[in-house]
Amino acid sequence: MQNIDNSTRCSWCGADPLYIAYHDHEWGRPERDPHRLFELLILESFQAGLSWITILRKREGFRTAFAGFDPAVIATWGEPEVARLLQAPGIVRHRGKIEGTIRGAQAFLRIEAGEGFSPFVWSFAPPPGPRPATMAQVPAQTAQSQAMSRALKAQGFNFVGPTITYAFMQASGMVNDHIAACDWG
Repeated sequence: MQNIDNSTRCSWCGADPLYIAYHDHEWGRPERDPHRLFELLILESFQAGLSWITILRKREGFRTAFAGFDPAVIATWGEPEVARLLQAPGIVRHRGKIEGTIRGAQAFLRIEAGEGFSPFVWSFAPPPGPRPATMAQVPAQTAQSQAMSRALKAQGFNFVGPTITYAFMQASGMVNDHIAACDWG
């Protein structure tokens, strides 16, 4: 999509300034920090059934409600924290996703103590390939995202189906799905 500044961006970010900033400065940039990866994965899990812009607009609320996405803190939470989060106005209030985040934090700590969370999730990244020419060429899931989904579920994560894990792979730069004409790819 041609923009006022004569740049070309992926069409999905439209004209919303928040979406444009996310597209230009975050989406598809290789991320290796395990805590940032945990945050991205959890946010993608909350996105299931919703639009990404909804989650992006609530991201600061999520960060506040979930203690900055600190897995060591979240892993200790129980029913009192779940009840508090079910009343938190700045997040998506879904009991299953909230409880899944707590289990995910516990799984993250186990993985981090072993091989490390970043090496674990990055082990599913495909080799770099050509960027798609159009958004129609971007898959919803791949064999790698299916394998990542299975492995994360085996570790104790929830809401990490292969479409969610593929979106996570895109967001964290494991795959580069900026269209070929995009100036930020």
